Parts: sequence; structure tokens; C-alpha cells
Amino acid sequence: MAARALLRVIKKRAVSCPAFRGHYTFRHGSTLVVAEHEGGVIKPPSLSALAAATCLPDPDSSVSVLLAGSGPSLHQAASHAASSYPSISKVLVADSDKFKNPLAEPWAKLVHLVQHSGGYSHIFAAANSFGKNIMPRVAALLDVSPITDVTGISDSNTFIRPIYAGNALCTVRYTGASPCILTIRSTSFPALQKSVDSNEASISQVDLSTLDEDLGRSTYISQSSQDDERPDLGNARVVVTGGRALKSAENFKLIEALAEKLGAAVGATRAAVDAGYVPNDLQVGQTGKIVAPELYMAFGVSGAIQHLAGMRDSKVIVAVNNDADAPIFQVADYGLVGDLFEVIPELLEKLPEKK
Repeated sequence: MAARALLRVIKKRAVSCPAFRGHYTFRHGSTLVVAEHEGGVIKPPSLSALAAATCLPDPDSSVSVLLAGSGPSLHQAASHAASSYPSISKVLVADSDKFKNPLAEPWAKLVHLVQHSGGYSHIFAAANSFGKNIMPRVAALLDVSPITDVTGISDSNTFIRPIYAGNALCTVRYTGASPCILTIRSTSFPALQKSVDSNEASISQVDLSTLDEDLGRSTYISQSSQDDERPDLGNARVVVTGGRALKSAENFKLIEALAEKLGAAVGATRAAVDAGYVPNDLQVGQTGKIVAPELYMAFGVSGAIQHLAGMRDSKVIVAVNNDADAPIFQVADYGLVGDLFEVIPELLEKLPEKK
């Protein structure tokens, strides 16, 4: 009952970059964004971290982006970043096979090295698997306390982050030593868009001659991913999610068929994943992926607080459930009390084919 009461009174909140209205303890400095890249461009979650870095109120602060890896893709990403985003003042490139894969040990040593040479006041990264893997180790090496899953920036040392599975927002004031390490919830900061501004940032190579060769005991083995033409769940404009009420992996194909017609990504609750209906990379929620699509459709999803934590920032939420008292209806913009096994086939019949 307490959780339901909280959900009634806590409304969805759009966090922006408010004007600076107070004093802060940091010196004028610069900000480092640890970015992930693929295919010669910076990934959207890292662009959201970059957007968050521009929200810092210090007008004299500059923003540097750290890119690491090896091969032509790395240098293509560096060139693209330098020419496409005017808010970037410098692109740092670490070219080595050690950073070909996002292992925490070498990346953390790299950020530690760059911080000692650059003296940054803030270090940003996305709160995705990349940032969550690397930044806690960076914070340990620098002997500072990180602030994770930030959804809002009030000033240079005051930040907003969710607690209690997203049912409340906590304001945190950082009083530790520099740098202030932050991981950013990408759904709260729209990814920075490319600009036609001709001001190009400088590109510098990181001197790796002093990097410790003892980079830890973990070894990269392999990476597997499903060959899927559907949009990526974390960045999709439309997400169709199924819950335990689908009852089987065979029935879950109804969700996949609807997603195919809508050009949407497929999501699932933890209960559906635990039951083996779909793989766990489709899980949405506190222990899965955080999404904020323009349209979120939930079929047979009860609305446990752990699931709501992963999708409550969606622009429009549509819920279909045969239980009129399901908590999902408390956050839904549109709700239909009905049998999903009747609703989905009707939608499939009436929706036009995807062009």
C-alpha cells in the first residue's frame, strides 16, 4: 500500500539544466567525458553524458572527450566528434589494443592516467553497462566517492538521482576532493545533436608510455549478440513489452509480431525473463535496461516498482491488463482492462503493414 501511495503522489518529472543560483566549491576547471564509440561515431548514451556535462554552470569550464580502442574506427569516431559537437573543446585518443574491449582494469587505469595529467574537476560517463563497469574502479583508484545514475544537475556539486526504485528523487551534494565522478542516466538527458558549426575541436593522442602493464586478471573471451533487425531496446522510439501473463515463450511471439508491425523494440519484465520466455537482454526495469521511448506499450505487465523504475520516464505509456487494480494503470496515460490474447490479435489485424 505504501508503494501505491507513493506512486499516486510522485509525478513524472522532467529534469533540465537550471540556471546557477548559488556558490560551489570547485575551482574553475574542465570536464572529462569517458565515451563509448562504435562504427566511427560516439554511441547515444555517451552523447547523453556529453549533454549532461554541458549542464555544469561554470562558463569557463571546457569539455574533453576520451575515446579509446584501436583501428580506423577509433580515429573516425575522434574526427567525427571533433567536427560535429561544438561543446567539445578537445578529443583525447588512446590508441592501443588494450582498450579494444571494455574491460574495467585497463580502462580504469587509462582514466586514472588521463586525470593525473589533465586535472579535471568532473568525470562523466553513461550509466549503462560500459559506465557501470568502469567508473566504480576509476573512483577507487582516485580515492573518491562516485555519484551514480544522475538524472539532474542543480550546480557544480549538487545532483539529483533516484532512490527507492525510482519512487523518490534524492538531492546529493558532493563535498569530496576532485574529481567529482558521475554516471548519467541517459534517458534524463537527450543525446547531444550534431551541429553544422565549423569550430573543430583539437585531437590529441594520450601518452601511454607510463601506463602500468599489469592491467589485472580479467581476460576478454568473446561477445555474442542476437542478429536482430529490430531497433535497439535502449534507444528505440517505440517499445512493446510483455509480462508473465504471456504464459509461454510461444505466446511471447505475439509481442514480437506486434513489435514487427510497429517497427518497435521488444521488452520484457523480469518475471517473463526468469520464466525463460525471452533472453535477459530484453529485460526492462531496475535490474534491466532503463528506457524512455516516445511510446511504451505494456501487455500483461502488473507494474511492480522494479519494472516501473525502468520505464516511468516514457513519454506515452499504454497498458493492457485484465486486472483493473494493476499498479501499471497508475502510471499509464492510456489503459485498457482486457485480455491481451484478444487485444493483440485485433491490433495485428487492424494495424497497417510496416513500410
